[in-house]
Amino acid sequence: MAKSTKAALLSALIFPGAGHFMLKRYVSSAVLAGAALSGLYYLVSETVERAMQISEKLQSGEIQIDVAEITALVSKQSTGADAHTLNIATAVLIISWLIGIVDSYRVGQQQDKEIANK
Repeated sequence: MAKSTKAALLSALIFPGAGHFMLKRYVSSAVLAGAALSGLYYLVSETVERAMQISEKLQSGEIQIDVAEITALVSKQSTGADAHTLNIATAVLIISWLIGIVDSYRVGQQQDKEIANK
């Protein structure tokens, strides 16, 4: 399998930057992985925070243990600045993943051509 294909698959299926790491492009790998990790960290931390708030409401008796009520609280959408920040974090994660796939394929093709020309 060509380096370009391996690199693109690693970036697509493992994590952004994995393909660049295989291609020994460590700075690009770190930048992509860092961007993706920061977006992912924010999304996970906000999800855990919301789950903790619901859990505290359940424990204090503020809400009853009712599947419909809990489902409504879980599916309640964020508003204002929170929603905007969540959208940005999601976009950062998706864009870094796509850039990782496309760029690792491009760099892999260049390396494949260099190997073929030798």
